Amino acid sequence: MAVPLLDVNAQNLPLEAELTAAFTRVLRDGRFIMGPDVAELEAEVAAMLGVPHAIGVSSGTDALLLAFMALGLGPGDEVLCPTFTFFATAGTLARTGATPVFVDACPVCFNLDIEDARRKITPKTRAIVPVHLFGQMADLDAVNALAEEHGLRIIEDGAQSIGARRHGAGFGAKSDFATYSFFPSKNLGGFGDGGMVVTGDDELAEKARIMRVHGGKPKYYHHVVGGNFR
Repeated sequence: MAVPLLDVNAQNLPLEAELTAAFTRVLRDGRFIMGPDVAELEAEVAAMLGVPHAIGVSSGTDALLLAFMALGLGPGDEVLCPTFTFFATAGTLARTGATPVFVDACPVCFNLDIEDARRKITPKTRAIVPVHLFGQMADLDAVNALAEEHGLRIIEDGAQSIGARRHGAGFGAKSDFATYSFFPSKNLGGFGDGGMVVTGDDELAEKARIMRVHGGKPKYYHHVVGGNFR
């Protein structure tokens, strides 16, 4: 028997009546961009992950880009990221002007090999991006220790692993950001693209929210260069 890699109808059809009612409500409300449903999802994701800030964005790719921009990564900076990941992990780094430095994957769990990461650190290394693959979290204890030793920022790419836990813990206590994707093939898929940035840092959260809408707060008053990440 052929088993499809992804069957969105298997997920969607049992919820058809509920989804149709939700679509109708939003259509009649008329607030399609950053409306109350987005705020509700942000609050629910923050509660589920146990973090104070969850910021809805346009895709998992834009979630990564926004996190990197909010941390000020750019030309001259090196960032450790695994070889075994979707292109967006490294591609968004390149868009900031930073240099992705590729780290081998662990042959057992396929996540980032912390000892190879250690070997790749140079005076230009500013951050590390552990990717949680297939619902399995990277070893954040080891990542945290390495980052603390070398003064690195931590951005978790959790596109495939929202809600995952390791030793009872989810979002890393020492991580600056974690990012998630709601692409239909992901663990928590939506209708089209969508993503989320989460953080425990109030200042980073405020900066990310401002940069989400072209760096403007209030509207049309722009303090930094951001993007259309709504």
